[in-house]
Amino acid sequence: MKNLVREMRTARDMSQVELGGALGVSRQTIIAIEHGRYLPSLPLAIAMARFFKTSVEDLFILEKGGRR
Repeated sequence: MKNLVREMRTARDMSQVELGGALGVSRQTIIAIEHGRYLPSLPLAIAMARFFKTSVEDLFILEKGGRR
């Protein structure tokens, strides 16, 4: 699954620490999500989408042939 977390975070000139603090998660969690090593829980994905004022579907993109 591809995501646009890094792009949206850097467009707001935010650090990983700042984003993690705003969402109540660690910097390590943000790093793992940005690198695609961790898929956030549904509540966290919704919180991230609301924070960036976008939809979950626009923030996290299911690639063709991806896992379900």
